[in-house]
Amino acid sequence: MPPADPETSRWFAAHVQPHESELRAYLRAHFPEHLDLDDLVQETYARLLQAREQHAALRSPKAYLFATARNAAFDFFRRRKIVAIDGIAEIERLPVLEDRPGVAEAVAHDQELQLLAEAIQALPERCRRVLTLRKLHGLSHREIAAQLGISENTVNAQVAIGVLRLRDWLRARGLGGPRP
Repeated sequence: MPPADPETSRWFAAHVQPHESELRAYLRAHFPEHLDLDDLVQETYARLLQAREQHAALRSPKAYLFATARNAAFDFFRRRKIVAIDGIAEIERLPVLEDRPGVAEAVAHDQELQLLAEAIQALPERCRRVLTLRKLHGLSHREIAAQLGISENTVNAQVAIGVLRLRDWLRARGLGGPRP
C-alpha cells in the first residue's frame, strides 16, 4: 500500500521500510499460526499510516510499527477466537505502552464499523462475497476461487475493485483521508 503524498512516502521509506525484514521475522517467530503474513504486514502499514495522518509525528516509528503489528495479529486471533499463548508471553518485553481507547474513541470506532458495514453492503454481490471471504474469513485467493467457481485472477481483480470502491464510498462521506 503506497503512501499518498511524497512527504509520507519519504517518511515511510526512511522510518518504516528499513524494518520490514525484522518485522516479518518478529511476526513469524511470535505468531506462527497467522496464515497470511503479507496481509498482516499490509494491515500494520495501513494502521501506521492512519495513525501518522491523525497524529502527524510519531516519536518512535519502529516501536509503534512493532506494537501495531502485534495488535493487528491479536485482532486477527480475537476474530477467530484463538490466542497465541507464546506471543502473549512476550508482551511485557516490548518497549511500547498499551493504549486503551476511551469511551469516545470506542463509540467512534463503533460508528466507523457501522459505516464500513454499509459500504460493504453497497458493493456488487460478487465483489462483496470475495472481500468478505478474504478479509473477514481469511480465505486465500485459491480457496475463494474454488469456493465461488471463479479464477484466482478474478479474485485478485475483485479484491482490488472492492478496496477501491470502499475507499471511494468512505471518502464520499468524509472518511478515509484526503482525496488524491
